[in-house]
Amino acid sequence: MRETLAKRKNNASSPNTTGATVGYEAELWQMANALRGSMDAAEYKHVVLGLIFLKYISDAFEEQHARLEAERAQGADPEDPDEYRAVNVFWVPPEARRAHRNARVKQPTIGRLVDDAMAGIERDNPALTGVVPKNDDRPVLDRQHLGRLIDLIGTIRVGDEEARAKDVLGRVDEEGRSQFASAEGTQRGALTTPRCVVKLPVERLDPYRGRVDDPCCGSAGMFVQSVEFIRAHANGNGNGGKTGADISIYGQESNYTTWRLAKMNLAIRGIDGQIAHGDTFHNDRFPDLKADFILANPPFNVKDWGGERLRDDKRWKYGVPPVGNANFAWVQRIIHHLAPTGYAGFVLANGSMSSNRSGEGEIRKHIIEADLVDCMVALPGRRCSATQIPACLWFSARDTSGRGGFGPHPSRNRRGHVRFIDARTMGCMVDRTHCDLTDEDITKIADTSHAWRGEQEAGDDADVPGFGTSATREAIRTHGDVLTPGRSVGAEAVEDDGEPFDEKMKRLVTQLREQQAEARRLDEAIWKNLRELGYDA
Repeated sequence: MRETLAKRKNNASSPNTTGATVGYEAELWQMANALRGSMDAAEYKHVVLGLIFLKYISDAFEEQHARLEAERAQGADPEDPDEYRAVNVFWVPPEARRAHRNARVKQPTIGRLVDDAMAGIERDNPALTGVVPKNDDRPVLDRQHLGRLIDLIGTIRVGDEEARAKDVLGRVDEEGRSQFASAEGTQRGALTTPRCVVKLPVERLDPYRGRVDDPCCGSAGMFVQSVEFIRAHANGNGNGGKTGADISIYGQESNYTTWRLAKMNLAIRGIDGQIAHGDTFHNDRFPDLKADFILANPPFNVKDWGGERLRDDKRWKYGVPPVGNANFAWVQRIIHHLAPTGYAGFVLANGSMSSNRSGEGEIRKHIIEADLVDCMVALPGRRCSATQIPACLWFSARDTSGRGGFGPHPSRNRRGHVRFIDARTMGCMVDRTHCDLTDEDITKIADTSHAWRGEQEAGDDADVPGFGTSATREAIRTHGDVLTPGRSVGAEAVEDDGEPFDEKMKRLVTQLREQQAEARRLDEAIWKNLRELGYDA
């Protein structure tokens, strides 16, 4: 039987209330950024992320080393690499250990020592081959700044058992990429997917087993969240207590540096995956893949995607996407790679729901007619922060007939209908400009979607004005094949306060007159003061 997310959340190890709260991430990155001096953010980013990576591996190693030291009498050997590999901890050779580096942190050769430590870890851990970041090919900080940066990063724990349970690394990593994206003037979405946006499609799709694909995987946030979802909900959810062994991961990333970061992100978490480097449009590394789940956050509204060279591509079954915008190239690439019972959840700019430019409306119409749109979610306007572009979530299902479906739960016939959820007013502000969906928001949205699919344990599927409703194909057609949830969910119901209409209107008119009189009084006082100062023109 399926638990609601609210029930399962109590059993999960992560204690977050929003996707952005550990407490010190922003402060850490502000201090770290203050140390970069004249070094470009694009270069400095790799130095910092490399040191964070080294700290993560060192924390996990030192914790296991201390445990083995305490068990020497029982035959444990702290210098046996297999003692670490047996518990998915990377072996750190003596020359790469923190004590060795700290003793030389003030020396002019500290940069070379850090690179040597990285090289030693890579040498002794085959899973990290070609992944470990080194600074041989880029300028490094001067000795003083690098030493201070090492001291600063040394103050946080990112790799011990407690930190891993709280995913401190993921949170620090997310904050860092966001900060550097702002410093570099790039779109945040090109570097990292906000945690709550990652969590929502994962919770909604239930990727318990099968092939999971992300054609623009960035630093692998979708994959990490998928495996964490399985591990957090391994008991009582029909997957036999599995912890991620039943999913096969396929990803592709066009940016070489980000591809390495994705490989690193999976490796340090002990997650196996096939992560390919290349442009998924022009060099699809998995051309025959049919995925059971596709989770993606493509870059929004990309103009220069080489579409003019792909006019006859077999993936454009529902219409040739415009050369000047890749949004519907992404949509159709995702649909093309879905298995017969596959589900997809992906983030796109709001314009994808309503645009009619360059044939986009016709493509969207044909996708709707093919019954490939299962659910649409409008996100808060300031969700994808650095882009400042309002975003939405598309959920696509190859088969909505209710005859089965790949997931672990029963399904109902949803053909000819689309579920709309308007979450624009949900979430809470985490700073002046950024809004995050809370766990409660994600629970509400995901459980509503599960109920829509027919899972009885997920709760009620009733329409809620202002939040969610389902619409028929005919109703969507009358809206010009626009998929904006606001068109369908209507306005939120206003609670009747019991005051008779006539009495309320009389009260409001009286209040208006009083406010107008007060406004005239204030105007007269202002002009009086201006005249006394000689400004009476």
